[in-house]
Amino acid sequence: MIFPLTVKRLAELHRPFKKRLTLAFIAMIITAATEPVVPYIFQVLLDKGFVGKPSFSLWLVPLAVIGIFVIRGASTFTSTYMMTWVSTRVLNELRRQMFSRMLDLPIDFYATNTVGKVINSMMFEVQQIIDMITKVFTSIVRSALTVLGLLAWLLYLNWVLTIVTLVLLPLIAIVVRTTGKRLKKLNQDSLGVNAELTQVIEETTRAQQVIKIFGGQDYEKQRFHERAENLRRYTMRMTGTFAATVPITQLMTACAVAIVIVMALIQSGNGQITVGGFVSFITAMLMLLTPLKQLAEVNGPLQRGMAAADAVFGLIDKTTERTTGQPLQQRSSGRVEFSHVGFSYPGHEQLALRDINLSVQPGETIAFVGMSGGGKSTLVSLIPGFYSATSGAILLDGQPIEEISLTSLRQQIAMVSQSVVLFDDTLAANIAYGDNNPDPARIDAAVNAAYLTDVVQGLPHGLATHIGDNGSRLSGGQRQRVAIARAIYKDAPILILDEATSALDTESERAVQAALERLMQGRTTFVIAHRLSTIERADRIVVLSHGEIVEVGTHQELLANNSVYANLHRLQFSQEAA
Repeated sequence: MIFPLTVKRLAELHRPFKKRLTLAFIAMIITAATEPVVPYIFQVLLDKGFVGKPSFSLWLVPLAVIGIFVIRGASTFTSTYMMTWVSTRVLNELRRQMFSRMLDLPIDFYATNTVGKVINSMMFEVQQIIDMITKVFTSIVRSALTVLGLLAWLLYLNWVLTIVTLVLLPLIAIVVRTTGKRLKKLNQDSLGVNAELTQVIEETTRAQQVIKIFGGQDYEKQRFHERAENLRRYTMRMTGTFAATVPITQLMTACAVAIVIVMALIQSGNGQITVGGFVSFITAMLMLLTPLKQLAEVNGPLQRGMAAADAVFGLIDKTTERTTGQPLQQRSSGRVEFSHVGFSYPGHEQLALRDINLSVQPGETIAFVGMSGGGKSTLVSLIPGFYSATSGAILLDGQPIEEISLTSLRQQIAMVSQSVVLFDDTLAANIAYGDNNPDPARIDAAVNAAYLTDVVQGLPHGLATHIGDNGSRLSGGQRQRVAIARAIYKDAPILILDEATSALDTESERAVQAALERLMQGRTTFVIAHRLSTIERADRIVVLSHGEIVEVGTHQELLANNSVYANLHRLQFSQEAA
């Protein structure tokens, strides 16, 4: 049932363009109608033009030939142009739907699907569908109409000989059906192999520094070679299956032609067929080879396209993030409560968080510390709804966040993390990211608050300077301050700082820390930090271990407790001293 459903969905995508498709279809009919005219002209010339004095004006011959090909050329151009016009719009619509769905997918989708696989679906697999639509639809319609027109002419000329020709059609159908199943399976497998190759290229492009410093060139070459060779083998297997269809079809046709010639010679001896009729019949029959060959060849692109369509629609049909909840009527005060919150990642039975209870007042700064894997980042990721709590509830101003729409919830939150994400756009666009109508005054204020003034002055075009892929034209500290400026510009009541200074040198850290302190003023702030010196002034420090809260208090209180936090502090202090 997958095949008909996929065809139905593809047909729905074409529905808005039915007028242009109709025009293309009419043009194909005209093109197909010109095919039988050629053998008809041969019959007239041989029977009436070369026997005695021609009974028609000689000027009609070049006019007829040129006229036919002018009509044929115009109709062929029209059908090709219209089909390309429609297919490119369907291509854009499919990519738009995929991109839109990609933006709405939950975070765990990206934990199980590689970047290369997503890129491969949006670029390569969609193109396979369009190639199928353009080539297969055009070939099927145009070639089928041509076959019908030529068969009608053959039946008119000699129905006995035509029956021999008709034997070809069921035989070709058997060949196509036999190879079709194998081609579809091979195409589905090759799409996965192609995604793996795309992933290798994407990773190699992104990790150039690591590859060079650790001497990974040979390893990456080997990875690329293995996947490229694997894809080549699949391509050859598909080509072998597909290429066998054409010579088998041609052999069947040759056998039919041989039989027809013998039968025609017998009929000619009995005066049942003229020379012109025979030449016209053979010409029409040989002209059948091209459309029959095209019909046999559509199986390959058809199976590739259907396999790609299944993958593309599979992505479009992925379950999105929740769309339930009501928007907040006013700006949040920033009061957050965790009530018996438990959480386990999708597909994992083990709990990552257990019975988390914590009440955070507006404007309070809460720091989460603990060993790696303790659940700090997991707990913070629940606040903006990246994941939903498995048990318990998280409340914002007394309202469960599950009852708040994700868009409204995330409008109340800004985030600065260790892994800064910037876009290949202007500095101003990165600071005002997400605002469709950026306010220049707010951008300037954010620049000043994030201590970016000197950076802006040093750029060739100031705020209008393009900062490169992920801010490659900026230093690490500058990129971090741009992320802080972005958070300042958003002016959200809740702020999440995830290791915001851990990757910086001492000088950059001072500038970033000063910008962070200004950003944190008047906001409910959740801080994840490995450097305990950066969170000593937090209102409360929450110590997490194995997904549970083991200690809560101020820096001094926790040191006085001489427990987990004190041990972490002594360990880090001794390492820094060493």
